[in-house]
Amino acid sequence: MRSVWRRWFLWVLLAILVLALLVTVVWLAGRHEVEQTQTVLDRDTADAVSDLRDGLQRNVQTLRASLAGGVGREQWETRAAGLLRDHREWLRLEWRDPALRPLGAVDSPYRRRVFGDNERGPDQTDVEQACTAARKLGTPAYSPSHYVASTQGSGLEVLELCVPVEGGGYLVAAYSLRDTLTEMLAPMLSRGQEVAFTEADGTRLVAIGAPRRIGTRVFTSQQLIDLPGATLMLRIDGWRAVPDLFPNMLTALVTAISIALVSVLVLLARDTRRRLRAERDLADALAFRKAMEDSVITGLRARDLQGRITYVNPAFCEMVGFSAEELMGSDVEAPYWPTELAHEYQRRQAVRLAGATPPREGFESVFMRKDGARFPVLIFEAPLINAQGSQTGWMSAFIDISEQRRIEELSRASQERLQASARLATVGEMASLLSHELTQPLAAIASYASGSLNLLGADGLSRASEHEEVTMAVRRIAEQADRAGQVIRSVHDFVRRRDRTREAVAPQALVDAVLPLVRLQARKLGVRVELAFEEHLPAVVCDRTLVEQVLLNLARNGMQAMDMPGLVERVLRLRVVRASGSPGADARRWLEFSVADVGCGISDEVAPRLFTPFFTTRPDGMGLGLSLCRTVVEQHGGVLMFEPQRPRGTIFRFTLATAS
Repeated sequence: MRSVWRRWFLWVLLAILVLALLVTVVWLAGRHEVEQTQTVLDRDTADAVSDLRDGLQRNVQTLRASLAGGVGREQWETRAAGLLRDHREWLRLEWRDPALRPLGAVDSPYRRRVFGDNERGPDQTDVEQACTAARKLGTPAYSPSHYVASTQGSGLEVLELCVPVEGGGYLVAAYSLRDTLTEMLAPMLSRGQEVAFTEADGTRLVAIGAPRRIGTRVFTSQQLIDLPGATLMLRIDGWRAVPDLFPNMLTALVTAISIALVSVLVLLARDTRRRLRAERDLADALAFRKAMEDSVITGLRARDLQGRITYVNPAFCEMVGFSAEELMGSDVEAPYWPTELAHEYQRRQAVRLAGATPPREGFESVFMRKDGARFPVLIFEAPLINAQGSQTGWMSAFIDISEQRRIEELSRASQERLQASARLATVGEMASLLSHELTQPLAAIASYASGSLNLLGADGLSRASEHEEVTMAVRRIAEQADRAGQVIRSVHDFVRRRDRTREAVAPQALVDAVLPLVRLQARKLGVRVELAFEEHLPAVVCDRTLVEQVLLNLARNGMQAMDMPGLVERVLRLRVVRASGSPGADARRWLEFSVADVGCGISDEVAPRLFTPFFTTRPDGMGLGLSLCRTVVEQHGGVLMFEPQRPRGTIFRFTLATAS
């Protein structure tokens, strides 16, 4: 009887425990959901304030730009009308003199006129307050919001912005607070949110968003917007239904059933059933491990502390061509070792058996198949530890990397073909320039040759003067012929394919090698090429042809960026200096090459994909130039980067290691 009561007591206690656990889980789940909702709303409010400040700052810059270039009143009013069409949050734009007298004013085309001209004089209180604050602070300033009644019986909450301009005077923009919320924050509102401007005391000025639904819970977040001359609060209310109980209840029921099941198993288990279950689990685990080891394509091998092979999986046997019986029962020490590398393997095994820890990233080696063929492998080793924590041997994993090596070789060959294609495409684009460039020296050669023939056949000239003039003409012929040959040799040296060798090259020699081709295109596009070299620069170690290709590609891209109508001053600057810093290395061991232009620059949309292969912004481009340039520079251990040049243009920089 006592045991029965004890059992009932235990069951009641278990039921109470399960019920308490169920209630706790439901309460914690509901609390977590509320906290998560509030956190999301706080983050949305912070993002909204940031977007609002950014939008107001951009508007200030837009207003200042409307007076750029010394415009007159009519021209400014035309610009202001365009700005009002793009900015629905503005009700009116005004240009005022230092005494706040209006010089020009334009109203928004999207609503009926809110202000009368007689209402916007120099004594208008809100405008005067904003401009006074702007004059004191030296920056654009805002007035406190004020209510403007309209003829339709409703009104608007308005905020005045006063922007000082150079030379005296002010630009005044009247903001509609409701339209400001609609234009700047409405796109980011999620479903079931309301956003509002309030005063510091909580008085709501304007609000937009979804109305609250019945049966929902209100979550509120607000943040201060401290503007120069004015202070507003941004408040976001979110409507969310009361947290559902069903998912939490289901979770609690699963937990409760699990606890009850474990308790029942503990109460009813017997030693025999536990032993049988353990034996069955062990057999299943062994079968699973065997199936897994037999199915993997990675070779596995186990050795004891004496170096004898105790286990190999089928993948390893297939890899080396020996059966498991041949490997584990052989008296020959590792028959898959190549004969010429046997001493190296024995030394490595002795070090491993002495207890040295192998590298976690593995190491490469060469194995021999049963038919004598060699193949590369990647080896990973780890100690075998038993249940008592003692080491009983070593476990090794082997990956045949023959296919990987073949793919790497194909990739390298493909990369070389792409580089050759890029060079040939470059020369193809220069073919038309070569015809024009060679026409001048060849015409000069023909002219000097004709003059020499005329001098040789002319009568009445003294022999001394005739000899001198003929000598001068022949010298001119030689100079012009050398000039034509120099252009052809530059193209030939760039196109010809040769073995990749790295050598110490003076930085100026690299620039001089591509300078004829650069100037060839520069003369056609009207670009002035400027060179700058720091004094006493050391030589760099590089593959000369590849680095020359990088310099030529960057220079051509820079000149093409400046090939646009209206750009008068076209300057391409090539500069070589000691690097100011290089990650992980001494800056004195690196030189920095830079190519700067004053072209159209690189937009934010293009910048992330600039180095993507086959991506180009030119209709006739291949999209390989910059990708190959970065590959070449990174193969030399350097980095290729770009940055905007102020006030316009782009600078490309890359680094190369010095020879000393």
